[in-house]
Amino acid sequence: MNFIPTITVAILAIFSISANAADKLRVYAASSMTSALTQIAEQFEKNNDIDVTLVFGGSSSLARQLVNGAPGDVFISANDKWMDYVVKTNSLNSDAVTNIASNRLVVIAPKGSSTHLEVGDTQSWRNALGNSRLAIGQTNAVPAGIYAKQALENLGQWEFLKGHLAPTSNVRIALTLVERQEALLGIVYHTDALSSDGVTSIATFDPSLHSPISYPAIELRSTPQSTEFLRYLKSEDAKAILHKHGFQ
Repeated sequence: MNFIPTITVAILAIFSISANAADKLRVYAASSMTSALTQIAEQFEKNNDIDVTLVFGGSSSLARQLVNGAPGDVFISANDKWMDYVVKTNSLNSDAVTNIASNRLVVIAPKGSSTHLEVGDTQSWRNALGNSRLAIGQTNAVPAGIYAKQALENLGQWEFLKGHLAPTSNVRIALTLVERQEALLGIVYHTDALSSDGVTSIATFDPSLHSPISYPAIELRSTPQSTEFLRYLKSEDAKAILHKHGFQ
């Protein structure tokens, strides 16, 4: 079965798995899960007569869509904040939320870059950026940006860097800016850096500098399809795929 990507005006990557399946399932997931969840869904479809559609985007954007009536069955966020927003607004049972993975935060540069960076040193950031900007998820909404701001504040670098940002609506766009060398540095997840042949990781943030990076999941509608998909997400097969893509 093949995934056919469609890019919307909101720059959401929608992967529809074409199949003559008896049942349908729509999963809304953080864009940083694109590669891993696409493979998980492919494996899931091999064993189930279910047509899965994956909708990827920034957790904040997806959460707003879901509380405004988007027809989702499962939601996977890149942080607890946007999951809590969906749970409370849609009157869901918070006990039904389950964490399926965790991640790390890294600084990336274009592939082949010889840039050296000490994340706790302002002059090092100044030298590495030059006249460029730092690609980063929107720090007031996108989870990767929220985590990045926390880390930079704790390192004492936020006051300098906040004037040198290229904010994006999801972490995959930040990755793309660095791949295209439209930004010389970016802050993304470890898994995003692994998924790209166009960037290299030059620094990793200590996890103690920011809130834990977790991926909570929940059934938005309790159906046999959504229940089975969440069960599979917690299986050893799915965990192996997540680990292969760099999730913990």
